[in-house]
Amino acid sequence: MNTAAIALEAELKVSIMAESLIGSEIIKLAGEINEKIRNGEKIYNLTIGDFNPKLFPIPALLKKEIIAAYTNDETNYPPADGILQLRQVLSSQLKNRMKLDYPADQILIAGGARPLIYATFQAIVDSGDKVLFPVPSWNNNHYSHLSSTQQLAVETKPENNFMPTADELRPYIGEANLLALCSPLNPTGTVFTEAGLKEICELILSENKKRVAKGSKPLYLMYDQIYWTLTFGNTLHFDPVSICPEMKQYTVFIDGLSKSFAATGVRVGWAFGPKKLIDKMKAILGHVGAWAPKPEQVASANYMKHENEVDSFLVEIKGKISSRLDAIYKGVILLKNEGYPINAIPPQAALYLTVQLNLVGAKTMDGNILSNSKEVNKYILDEAKIGIVPFSAFGSSSDSTWYRISVGTCTLEEIPQLVSNLKNALRKLQF
Repeated sequence: MNTAAIALEAELKVSIMAESLIGSEIIKLAGEINEKIRNGEKIYNLTIGDFNPKLFPIPALLKKEIIAAYTNDETNYPPADGILQLRQVLSSQLKNRMKLDYPADQILIAGGARPLIYATFQAIVDSGDKVLFPVPSWNNNHYSHLSSTQQLAVETKPENNFMPTADELRPYIGEANLLALCSPLNPTGTVFTEAGLKEICELILSENKKRVAKGSKPLYLMYDQIYWTLTFGNTLHFDPVSICPEMKQYTVFIDGLSKSFAATGVRVGWAFGPKKLIDKMKAILGHVGAWAPKPEQVASANYMKHENEVDSFLVEIKGKISSRLDAIYKGVILLKNEGYPINAIPPQAALYLTVQLNLVGAKTMDGNILSNSKEVNKYILDEAKIGIVPFSAFGSSSDSTWYRISVGTCTLEEIPQLVSNLKNALRKLQF
């Protein structure tokens, strides 16, 4: 690029929102890792919340139905809210699997969960409104920025498995117009207890009684449960409407195929909630054009009717994920018991393990001091050849000692070497 072009680019103005929008730190980190891999390094990339399709292929019947839908020329525009057949199947599934009653006209289909989250923000909050969310959590800060809202980020605690409590949210609840929650939580893979979620629901209901009396806009809850089928052992998933039926008029659920069926690239997500809100979200996404492709919608509807096939796949994928999480967890705890300053929360759900690397202040062999989480992260990448994500990438403070490990791209056979690499890297540090 010549000098004149550089000068012209510097003079070009964009919106304040666009100018101040930051990119995904996770994608940036993954890019750095991929560059190392291209240069021939053996890296265990445990950063992206995605699956290696060779290790975690989508259900065979779903793939067959996608091919059939294209063969049958199901390639025109879908309805703005999604094909009726899929919305009817989902309505039936919600009733059978979660005991939730949402007719097809209260369900909205889109190209994955992201457009639905964006539409939820756009339908509820105005510029300058306040969005309340816990940290660490995925992308709430960015969706708040896109919506020109004020962020009320509440730092959560490891002793609560990084799940927010009613007491932590209470000081801010009166200011907020939207509360964004996720369970199972990305990045931690932990879940709400029934009692913990009930206390939060009661807090919302109490606040909304005050607002109804004043005739003001209620406090809505966006409840992202995209990982809800991926729970392990005795872990149970709880939702606000089952716990407190009055929450139905204030809750928008976010869900989809992406995680449960290792179908991140298939791009079929759905939201369900109050009809007026879903209708407004439909109108927003109708203008954006963020529809799930029609062939994938047809295929998803045909696949999900086969409940035995669905159940069988969920058992398989949960076994594959939990075995990896358990193996890394046991490896970390073994190193902890050997005296290294690391720890982990036992796996509960999703495809994530929460690991503590309490290495800030440690001295490397060349005399450098690891002074923050990013330097720790770089050290683990360079010395252990393991890519992980610091909780600071999910909104936590920069001095957090906690990290996310994602297991959708690793094999069981790799894990002993991965743990060995980590031990060797820790052994080189002076504490």
